[in-house]
Amino acid sequence: MNYHAALDYILSFTDYERTPGQLYSSANFDLRRVEEFLGRLGNPHLFAKTVHVAGTKGKGSTAAMIASALSAAGYKTGFYTSPHLHTFRERISIDGGLIAEEELASFVVKLQPEIEVVNRQGAYGQLTTFEILTALAFAYFEEKRVDFQVIEVGLGGRLDATNVVDPQVCVITSISFDHTEILGNSLSQIAREKAGIVKPGKIVVSSPQREEAARVIEEVCRERGARLVMVGKDVTWQRESANLEGQSLRVRGRLADYNLTIPLIGDHQLENAATAVAALEMLTIGGVRLSPQSIAAGLSQVRWPGRLEILLDEPMFIVDGAHNVDSARRLGEALRQYFNFGRLILIIGTSSDKDIAGIAGELAPICDSVIATRSRHPRSAAPSAVATEFLKLGVTCVVEDSVASAVSRALGMAQEKGDLICATGSLFIVAEAIECVRGIPPER
Repeated sequence: MNYHAALDYILSFTDYERTPGQLYSSANFDLRRVEEFLGRLGNPHLFAKTVHVAGTKGKGSTAAMIASALSAAGYKTGFYTSPHLHTFRERISIDGGLIAEEELASFVVKLQPEIEVVNRQGAYGQLTTFEILTALAFAYFEEKRVDFQVIEVGLGGRLDATNVVDPQVCVITSISFDHTEILGNSLSQIAREKAGIVKPGKIVVSSPQREEAARVIEEVCRERGARLVMVGKDVTWQRESANLEGQSLRVRGRLADYNLTIPLIGDHQLENAATAVAALEMLTIGGVRLSPQSIAAGLSQVRWPGRLEILLDEPMFIVDGAHNVDSARRLGEALRQYFNFGRLILIIGTSSDKDIAGIAGELAPICDSVIATRSRHPRSAAPSAVATEFLKLGVTCVVEDSVASAVSRALGMAQEKGDLICATGSLFIVAEAIECVRGIPPER
């Protein structure tokens, strides 16, 4: 089996990332089948020390920072994340190196007999694409004898396939409204799903939360006897300087003060950096050797593309994966804070299950022109639906049926000095914009 055949096999199962949201419900999940599958593989998920990261926003950035710092300290560190930008291999990496095509194919061959047994018996339902990928990551990390695995939750927390680990530290980043048809229509409901990763007696690090979400996290930790560290209270930060290359900050932790530089921009990345430091400090308290110098080195080297990433300088062209109302608000704040622009040309497409009106409401006040489009992803919203929300707000909007044509049109429109192009609305839009500008062939 080669790499592409292996991908075809993995994607032949139910893939809720590519299925409309209304078909994606808790009725489809049963962690017992993941545990059964992993048991047949020898429970590889229990081999390495684990940091488990959930949240609505910032979980990927925070997890990437934690993984980078552990690697910088000399620990062999696996990182499992989703979704990917250009290749499925981005989801499974060790010390920044992606799983090789032939390795992924080899592990699919190893897993295939056990997948078929679990699905044939069907005691707890059929394995899904995400569950198979998650198990593959655990098996890969075990075979490579990693010291740590940093595991990002796919969606929610309580029922997520990753919620079988025995973590040293649980991290919950900023919680806001997203996937409400699955996780609930209130912040407290969503927070309870995210806090489902909290394990009895473990350490939990929480980013600053709105009061409703914070109250739920505190309650769950109290119920489960988990120690809670609150960023913004127990660990604080202050920005020192910032430019388009990154920003520096000072974090006051529980063990030390840290002077840090991160190659990521936006106020939210300062919060994510402080959250990463808090989690790393908790590992230190647990006996892991992590110096302030290695933490600083790791954060300075972190890579997390597609988030306020600059693709071109003339015209200035940036991409950002903002995909809900709160992240759109933060994107708007970052654009005003970091970029000195005259006209803003927005390329935007969203998934069909998003609050398109809310996202438009955050971005319309700073836009001069909008190009509504859609990604190749099957859950993408019709460009006309996106355009309608901006037109309601009085913003000039045109429709392009592909990201490639939207990028071409935006580059043609950006003729004046100070014009800024921003592609956003989903990581799928971001990925295709990057592929267009940099000539990266799509994997599929």
